[in-house]
Amino acid sequence: MDLIIPTISQGLLWSLLAIGVYITFRVLDIADLTVEGSFPLGAATAASCLIAGWSPIPAIIVAAFAGMVSGIVTGLLCTKLKIPALLAGILTMIALYSVNLHIMQKANIALLQVDTIFSLYALDGVSQGNMILIIGLITVVLLSVACYVFFGTEIGAAIRATGCNQHMIRANGINTDITIILGLLLSNGLVAVSGALVAQAQGFADVGMGVGTIVIGLASVIIGEVIFGTRSFKNCLISVILGSIVYRAVIAIVLQMGMPPNDLKLFTAILVAIALSMPLFQAKFKKRKVAD
Repeated sequence: MDLIIPTISQGLLWSLLAIGVYITFRVLDIADLTVEGSFPLGAATAASCLIAGWSPIPAIIVAAFAGMVSGIVTGLLCTKLKIPALLAGILTMIALYSVNLHIMQKANIALLQVDTIFSLYALDGVSQGNMILIIGLITVVLLSVACYVFFGTEIGAAIRATGCNQHMIRANGINTDITIILGLLLSNGLVAVSGALVAQAQGFADVGMGVGTIVIGLASVIIGEVIFGTRSFKNCLISVILGSIVYRAVIAIVLQMGMPPNDLKLFTAILVAIALSMPLFQAKFKKRKVAD
């Protein structure tokens, strides 16, 4: 239990990042690197608000809006200035590094003497680790249900259609620039909320905590899709959340087995590469099975 509860808790908090990556990578069909800047942006904004005496929930809401603004910036660079989506995300990510430093006024902020959402709303007799699990589960359920409902609306369907076929959706009179910006806005808002929650759970916000987050998000998405399937949009959301938990479990297991922490990024990259190649291996296996 000492390993299971923290693993599930961390998986839930990071699953919001994974859902944000899923929205851009799968729904919009865009490789958005803004998340490497919007994740620490959410952490920096929430931490700065908490240090200034704000309550945790308003601090998280402000962090979400900050993340949304970063998504809008990437969307405008991509749609109005016609900068390729990948490069637009890189530009925003680089700019956010300086923005995060300005927000925190230094490279990191400690939250050891500050009430976070996990300590302020703690239940009697419930440990900090269990509170992270409870609040993480409530937050993920609420936001994932909100995403499911939103993408079932006309606007949400237009965003999903934009990722499938922009030419077709334009022919139906939909402004794809707006749908792309809305998708990036929603994605980076979720990523910023994830950053705000992770910072409060860890007890600090750091300007460099966004390094490698895109790979973590992709690992969660791919692992979830490979293991749990993609039969429907609801199934995809659940798969991404479970994929994030499985990814955290794999990381915890390899660390327990003695892997040096310095090798985690390398291990994650290899894991994502294997997961991405799984559909190819599955297709070859099916062809060989039919041939036999």
